Amino acid sequence: MSESPDDQRRIEESIDRAADRIGSVWPLHSFVTANPLSGFEDEPFHRAVAEGRRLFGGRGYPRPSVFRRAWEDGRIDPDVLDAELEAHGIDRGPETLLEELAEAERNATETDAATDAVDRVLTKWLAAFLDAGEAAWPMPNREAGFYAAWRAVAPHDGDVPDCDDPADLPETATAALEAVLSDHPEGRWVDILEHHLAALPGWSGFVKQRVDDDADPWQEAYPITLAEYLAVRLTLADLLDAPIDPDGPSDGRVSNAADDGVPLPEIWLTAWEKSYRDRLLERIDDTVTDPSNAGDDGRPAAQLVFCIDTRSEVIRRHIESQGPYETHGYAGFFGVPMRYRGYDSHAEADACPPIVEPEHRIVERPETGATNGVDGANARNGTDPATAHDRWHGLVTAAREHFETLKTNVVAAFTFVEGAGTAYGSAMAARTLSPSAIAKLGDAVDERVPSSHEVCSPAVDSDEYDDHAHGDSDLPQGMSLEEKVEYARTAFELMGWTEFARLVVFTGHASETTNNPFGSSLDCGACAGNPGGPNARVLAEICNDDAVKAALRERGFEIPTDTVFLAGEHNTTTDEITLFDGEVPESHSEDVAQLREDLEAARIGAAAERTASAAGDDAADADLENAVSEVERKAADWAETRPEWGLAGNASFVIGPRELTDDRSLDGRAFLHSYDWTTDPDGDALEGIMTGPLVVTQWINNQYYFATVDNAVYGSGSKITQNPVGNVGVVQGNGGDLMTGLPLQSLKLEDDRPYHQPLRLTAVIHAPVERVTEILREHDAVRRLLDNGWIGDLTVVDPEQDNATLRYAGDLEWEAEVETETTESATPTARTADDD
Repeated sequence: MSESPDDQRRIEESIDRAADRIGSVWPLHSFVTANPLSGFEDEPFHRAVAEGRRLFGGRGYPRPSVFRRAWEDGRIDPDVLDAELEAHGIDRGPETLLEELAEAERNATETDAATDAVDRVLTKWLAAFLDAGEAAWPMPNREAGFYAAWRAVAPHDGDVPDCDDPADLPETATAALEAVLSDHPEGRWVDILEHHLAALPGWSGFVKQRVDDDADPWQEAYPITLAEYLAVRLTLADLLDAPIDPDGPSDGRVSNAADDGVPLPEIWLTAWEKSYRDRLLERIDDTVTDPSNAGDDGRPAAQLVFCIDTRSEVIRRHIESQGPYETHGYAGFFGVPMRYRGYDSHAEADACPPIVEPEHRIVERPETGATNGVDGANARNGTDPATAHDRWHGLVTAAREHFETLKTNVVAAFTFVEGAGTAYGSAMAARTLSPSAIAKLGDAVDERVPSSHEVCSPAVDSDEYDDHAHGDSDLPQGMSLEEKVEYARTAFELMGWTEFARLVVFTGHASETTNNPFGSSLDCGACAGNPGGPNARVLAEICNDDAVKAALRERGFEIPTDTVFLAGEHNTTTDEITLFDGEVPESHSEDVAQLREDLEAARIGAAAERTASAAGDDAADADLENAVSEVERKAADWAETRPEWGLAGNASFVIGPRELTDDRSLDGRAFLHSYDWTTDPDGDALEGIMTGPLVVTQWINNQYYFATVDNAVYGSGSKITQNPVGNVGVVQGNGGDLMTGLPLQSLKLEDDRPYHQPLRLTAVIHAPVERVTEILREHDAVRRLLDNGWIGDLTVVDPEQDNATLRYAGDLEWEAEVETETTESATPTARTADDD
């Protein structure tokens, strides 16, 4: 069949429409949390989960046993549940309803598409083509694109029938699609393509993401498109006599629905979420109306800025308990949208959220002749720290590359095993039986070898670069003075800062685990699954610039002359905080020494709390004495399936001053973003938070939610049976779809006992309700998340109304909760933002 431009256009348009329903999947080395049903966010939540079941076979609500446990544990308030049932016209009791849900669960039937053979053959070649450097013998002809490469090898694949020569297959991807789709009405094309994209949502989502990533070197070298993916899949389906056209679309109905069409599981879920919201609001200080007058105890010893990450909530509490310290929350990329390359790295990484395009290229460069405070064995031996670092790093890199070559070389592998087997086996035994000892040995080596942050600094100024020294880039290298001032100003305004301590520490975060394919899922999501230390270092470098400080003072930020900005990094696995303080002046050395001491004390308390949580115990049972050694063991143990909980437990996002929640434990379940409504008269800062971090936390929350309610479909199953593939992801067993979400061990204490409570996000904002309403009115995408139930609840604590709480009721209307004279319970009263 000849290709016509008109046919190609119609096919491309059909693919684009079908792909809207498929979420993007990022490679594991840069794990980005995302809502697996993001393609349905323009629909109400219950309709979207019904479509998710139709397309992907995934459940959308917790199992009845999970609701029963929450009910019996008191997490679902009986009065709240009764009110929800009554609102939906249901008069049966909770016990009866739970039994009905359980009966429906037992009677549910699952269908299995007759496409197993297509999936098996397709995933085999997808794994080979999309390999990112793991395979010793890569698939040939990849530079020609996926369809051409597969067409060349298909005759040699015994699983592909009736194909003895590449000429037996259409010459191009478009021709292959035309050959199959021409047998079906054009009105069915979108449904057909959607069905085949949804058959393997992990691989198709990964292809979609790679196509959209303009900076992916693998995509540039070995291109693949959704059209090529579908061409191979439909061709295989045709050759293997698998169904091309799926059954007709589902009506989207969900069993056990109330009279108004809302499923009974969603009513239980809403009651659980409202119960959590009520408890959260009880922990918020409703006396804080003007943050500038709250907690005025003089100048703090230090201000520490952490990522809004839920894990920061725990360490922040423990730091504040050590002395006169202020902690603040800010998106972990610290507002600097950049592509970063470390001194030891050959690759660059985007260090900003996926919804933000990088605007600068920053490269780490050595400080010529500088010691940066390093006074260990290298300094005593008269060795320049940068030289020592390069020497050790070069030796380690060469040894690692030689080792990998010996393991994978067909000829050398047997000789290597014979010669090194005993030593290698002994090392494996030591790592298995005594991971803590191996970790201490590694720490001792690390102390002797200067880290890159001790000998290097990020090259922030644009004049530090030339056009050839660091290769070509489509991004500006470094940044101008005006851009630096803007990033510092934005940070201070978003957090509502008007005063500064002697030490200001921007603290990124990273994890530390061994043998963990999902390691990047524990790093900073705001930095696209990378450590946040580089971003912290860049902002500290910016703020220490005398010209930047002068410009900020002209804009009303009274930065004292004795204020020094530092960078740090919070290890969320061990709760250790490393300060990058190489250039601290002598006048601040005592301040830094005291801060280090207090950070270590805070670490012990935070580690103990999180260790108790990991065991399913109450924080009151925390073992302070053994906490640090236990978290260090978890980080070093290559058999540890649960090194830390990551963001499991997340349930809320509080936007407001720290005084709202300080001295109160939020159990590591809340994202915390600093915001002072009094310093933001136009609402620009709040608009930036609601259109950025609020949207991202919704992604995170929904990924954890869906991976918990159906781990097999929306998660990645047990780590024990996972296999990494191609340096891009994992599969279960020896093949199949690329798994898209979090493993079971990141979400559950036991197979049938969730640690993460699957709740949609509860957002609380301390700001005038009119300001919030105006932002929602101007941003349809954010309003849809609320109106369609992807964010479970939005509550405004209005400081202009004595901190009255108003709950968003949809369509830009609010319900004010007021206390009546005859009852202690809160009575909702409908109102709009335009009411006086």
